[in-house]
Amino acid sequence: MMEKQPLLNTFVNNVSMAETLQEICRLVEEKKKSYVVAINVDVVMKMEKDEYLRRITDEADLTLVDGKPLVWIAKWHKHPVKAKISGSDMVPELCKVAAEKGYTLFILGGADGIAEKAAANLERDLPGIRIVGTYAPPFGFEKDEDELERINGMISSVHPDLVIACLGCPKQEKWIYENYLKYDGTVSVCAGATVDFLAGNVSRAPVWMSEHGLEWLYRFSQEPKRLFKRYFIDDIKVLGLVWKYR
Repeated sequence: MMEKQPLLNTFVNNVSMAETLQEICRLVEEKKKSYVVAINVDVVMKMEKDEYLRRITDEADLTLVDGKPLVWIAKWHKHPVKAKISGSDMVPELCKVAAEKGYTLFILGGADGIAEKAAANLERDLPGIRIVGTYAPPFGFEKDEDELERINGMISSVHPDLVIACLGCPKQEKWIYENYLKYDGTVSVCAGATVDFLAGNVSRAPVWMSEHGLEWLYRFSQEPKRLFKRYFIDDIKVLGLVWKYR
């Protein structure tokens, strides 16, 4: 496992985008069953109350820093990181590499039809990409043993090099942690809302907003009702953690 450094209540890999892709390729080539997570302020706040989620993040083969506020905090705490790497930035780059190297992908998550739409867009834009399966699990699937077994069987039947799980936090992290050794897929990636971006039904923030730490503001403007509590009540408490883990 790559070396990690402290960041608030967890440990992260200090890597660039190129190093991230290189490490995932190494894991695929070595057939090492592994998983990748990305943490943002929301994940950090959830981990503060959820020891299990913290353990999953700490044990991940790659823990990426997703969010400019965490990049700034890392710098203040004298443990700077090279780059902000979100799943929605990294997965499209990973798909390009997969197309070049012939890696196979399975996309899990999104509402009905979204993963298929994402796959169709990728196949249109990246000739040679090999998407061997997509599936939108039903609501509450994580508590249904039969459904979990069915998903594991579905993945194992096509033994993908990459499993892209877009289920939201903490569901995707817990599902991967509890199942990645049960299904026959090599590297599993927690990718949040990436499937919606790939499908084109949710637009990304402009690059300048993302680079200046304003991606949250763009997302809030698109879904104010859903995101108000997360951004203005839950995540603001990160300021207390900055002091606590100084």
